[in-house]
Amino acid sequence: MKASLRRQFSGKPRDAFKLRPSSLGRPKCQLWFEKNKPETAEAMPSNFMINMILGDIVEAVFKGILRASGVEFNDSGRVKTTIAEQEISGEYDLTLNNKVDDIKSASAWSYTNKFTDYNKLNENDSFGYVAQLAIYAKGLGIDVGGWWVVNKANGDFKYVSAESMDTDKEIEKVEDTINYLVNDEPFQRCFEAVPETYRGVPSGNTVLPKECHFCRYKNSCWESLKELPSKVSKAKELPVVEYITLST
Repeated sequence: MKASLRRQFSGKPRDAFKLRPSSLGRPKCQLWFEKNKPETAEAMPSNFMINMILGDIVEAVFKGILRASGVEFNDSGRVKTTIAEQEISGEYDLTLNNKVDDIKSASAWSYTNKFTDYNKLNENDSFGYVAQLAIYAKGLGIDVGGWWVVNKANGDFKYVSAESMDTDKEIEKVEDTINYLVNDEPFQRCFEAVPETYRGVPSGNTVLPKECHFCRYKNSCWESLKELPSKVSKAKELPVVEYITLST
């Protein structure tokens, strides 16, 4: 916890661009903005620091539980590797049974709907967890293990194995991302606006792709983006929808 507090309150700029294991699996369009137009990012939410520290607390407590249970593992450490002629360094969480694992704290929704198995996680991995684990494995010269996932709402935890991961394929994707960034390629949006439907009927409007929802550059990338009450919902309290285009 002392190391966590020092890291979180070190005063170093959080927006300084760097090729990191924790970011290289994220969409290339997001990383392009981080490198080329960082000033256009939305401000960090007011709860950002607390969320980061809560994640660190979960990791520290979970490792304490492993130790108390007599589980033998190697604690976190720095790892360096070279990918696409670039040195990549980061800090992994732990190694267990000669495999590298990550510890993730998750919302109740993510715990139930996202961290179900490797394939489900890999389908919508906008935070780059798969690539991150692959990079650690490459740097350490061992196999990938998986993710220890802790539900922040109630303390439930489980293990999601990454045994079916094609590590070489994931590293090839990372190489492609690195080359895109270091060669100063022109901006390319990775996603298309999604047609809005209501009970299976298209409304004629389009909405923001779900992969872009948490991106701090979504307003710069999608200049027509507007957050409005739903145009199709019949609910008494209309949900807010991120619209890209409106038919009327």
